[in-house]
Amino acid sequence: MKSQEALQKIVKGIAKFQTEVFPQQQRLFQRLAHGQQPIAMFFTCADSRIVSSLVMQTGPGDVFVERTPGNIVPRYSDHMGGITASVEYALQVLKVPLLIVCGHSDCGVMKALLHPEKASGLPALQSWMRYSMEARDRLLRDHPGDSEEERLRRLTQYNVLLQLEHLKTHPAVEARLGARDLEVHGWVYEIATGKVFAAQPDSGAFDLLTEQSSNMPKSP
Repeated sequence: MKSQEALQKIVKGIAKFQTEVFPQQQRLFQRLAHGQQPIAMFFTCADSRIVSSLVMQTGPGDVFVERTPGNIVPRYSDHMGGITASVEYALQVLKVPLLIVCGHSDCGVMKALLHPEKASGLPALQSWMRYSMEARDRLLRDHPGDSEEERLRRLTQYNVLLQLEHLKTHPAVEARLGARDLEVHGWVYEIATGKVFAAQPDSGAFDLLTEQSSNMPKSP
């Protein structure tokens, strides 16, 4: 799709929002114009196929979203920037009670971790991926004989678990966990099936997340 075609598609979408969607929810947007009280911070990949509000069926004002390539969160001591600011604001100002890190199937960053040549000529991405190298090292150490499909699945899960650990190094997260008024969850979203798998706190295994789940995973 050329740039003009892309722009036209987007502008048509804005027009539809303004004429059809906004009038139906005008009171909600008028209320949101004065503040927000999201119920969760959702940390996920920048991949265009991940539409968090669609997957979770949430609306405007419900979820504070942060997106990075590979849903990567550097340790607090390694990188100070927009991610750190988002975490601080969500936890210290908005007081969200729930923090979710969500990876996904067919992630380009995870594929590049498995095959570094895929990131050739992308120095910024290569530098960014270093925050996931521990997950790659774990995969290569513990599962050297896995198939390509299984390696990608495991790496996606290991990366979510690693980024949760990175998040816990952020003072805002550490303080809220210490006060026992924050839950931290790790998920993986499967694009082809719509299924979501949640990390279990004791084993780190990922089980299918359902409405009937009796024990929601907490802070793996």
